[in-house]
Order: sequence, then structure tokens, then C-alpha cells
Amino acid sequence: MQSVRFSLQWTLATFVGFLLSLLLIEISEKPDIGVIQGALGGLVVALVQAFVLRERTINSWMWVFSSLAGWVLITSGGIGAVGWIVFTTQVLALRVMYGALLGAIAGFGMGLAHWLAIKQDTPLAWQWILVSSVSWAFGVAIGSAVGLLLHQLTQLFLGEVMGLAVTWLVVSILTGINAHRILK
Repeated sequence: MQSVRFSLQWTLATFVGFLLSLLLIEISEKPDIGVIQGALGGLVVALVQAFVLRERTINSWMWVFSSLAGWVLITSGGIGAVGWIVFTTQVLALRVMYGALLGAIAGFGMGLAHWLAIKQDTPLAWQWILVSSVSWAFGVAIGSAVGLLLHQLTQLFLGEVMGLAVTWLVVSILTGINAHRILK
């Protein structure tokens, strides 16, 4: 029961963090979102996640710092702020493949950054790198496909924003399920 409770808290916190980040940054195409926007968005999400992690880690503020560093490196490394960018291609198969690839790379980077924050708390911390990579690969692939389909169906950019919300929901669920197992 405690695992379900933690997973739900994590999922809700991560998703709400994404929604709150939208108050500071704007969803856009890759060239329009810079390092500062990626860092701000990641910081908002990390602050909310740290609140959930405060009882499971020695120093939840390290999570915030590592998240900030991770998003800065990912965004400045040319991948972009994956959780806040919309792909320009209108070909569904390319969106799914591109989303899975960039999601896996971004997830690996975030997983590595977070590993640095939790490695003292658990011997399973290395698994977070894999969990993050797989979660972001699935999340970005699914979310970008949903965004494209909703955009084509409604002819509104809001469909793309809904796709990013799906991305964050998938990522938050998958990481939430595994965060309890890794950090218990």
C-alpha cells in the first residue's frame, strides 16, 4: 500500500510540476526553447519532486541541484528541453522514432544526474539511469504521437501541448513506480 501511495504522490507531483512550469516557459519548437527555459522548467519540476523525496533521501536538495544541472546539460547539448519542445515533423513514424531516441538520450542524461543525487541513499541508484532512459523514451514517443494526432484532428496547437502533457504523465507514472522500488 505504501508503494502505491508513494507512486501516486510522485506521479501527481511530477505532473503538477510540469503544469506549474508552463507558467514560466512556453511550449514551442526546438529552436525557440533555450537553456534558461529548460533550466527553469526542470527546476520547477525538481522542487515539487524534492518535496515527495524529502523522507526517502538524505538530502532532497541534491535532487533539485542535479535536476537543474541535468536540464542545463541536456538543453545546451543540442537535444533541447525535451519535455517542453514540439517536433516539427508531421510524419507519425518519424515522430515516434525521433521521440524515442531523443527521449532515451535525455532520460539517460537526467538519470545520470539524478544518480549522483541518490547514490548515497541506495545501492540500487544505478538502476535509476535505466529507468529514466526507458521512461523518457516511451513518454516522448507516445506523447509526440498523441500531440501530432490531436493537432491534426483539431488544427489547434493545443493538441501538441496535450501531447507534452501525455509525455509527462507517462514519464511520471513509469518513474514513480520504479522510484519506490529503488528508494525504499
